[in-house]
Amino acid sequence: MIRVLLVDDQPLIRSGFRALLDLEDDIEVVAEAANGSEGLELAREHLPDVALVDIQMPVVDGIEATRRIAADPALTGVHVVILTNYGLDEYVFDALRAGAAGFLVKDVVPEDFLHAVRVAARGDALLAPSITRKLINRYVTEPRPTRAGRGLEELTSREREAVVLVAQGLNNDEIADRMVISPLTAKTHINRAMTKLQARDRAQLVIIAYEAGLVAPRNS
Repeated sequence: MIRVLLVDDQPLIRSGFRALLDLEDDIEVVAEAANGSEGLELAREHLPDVALVDIQMPVVDGIEATRRIAADPALTGVHVVILTNYGLDEYVFDALRAGAAGFLVKDVVPEDFLHAVRVAARGDALLAPSITRKLINRYVTEPRPTRAGRGLEELTSREREAVVLVAQGLNNDEIADRMVISPLTAKTHINRAMTKLQARDRAQLVIIAYEAGLVAPRNS
């Protein structure tokens, strides 16, 4: 059973998501919060698999709530998915660095929303396609300050290759095919790279790869 925490200051949004999630046999909404502070308390109480967190809320916003969840050793199993009305903006970069596993825009269709919850519960990175495209385009037109050197020298050549392929959007099976290794070995390379680069999940790994220059963005 996938346990979900809803954190949004709009009751109507929460009730809509809850109604959708409650219809699924493998998903359970364990709690609701109206701001990030309440969300953090409920995350510690219920230890959900997924926390769906609005990016803009009173008291404590979604970015700070994500940062506090990511920093709490007791909450390492909580995967934060940020909910936004606005698509890509500066909040996206900040929340990914804070530890968000991914983003969804609130007008996502129900099928994609449910799929996203299940993907996040598995621990996989999740970015709405529209946000992914804009994220890469932002790196093309407005390069971010690099963080080169932080752990990069510790990567083996195979780990570095795996990170580049993750940043190109490949999944473990595709990475394994490209590197001519097993999917388990590919996952091992990625996990070791995440540890060395201090990336909480694959979403952060993508950001680090671009900021460190391991991947050179280009217009398609």
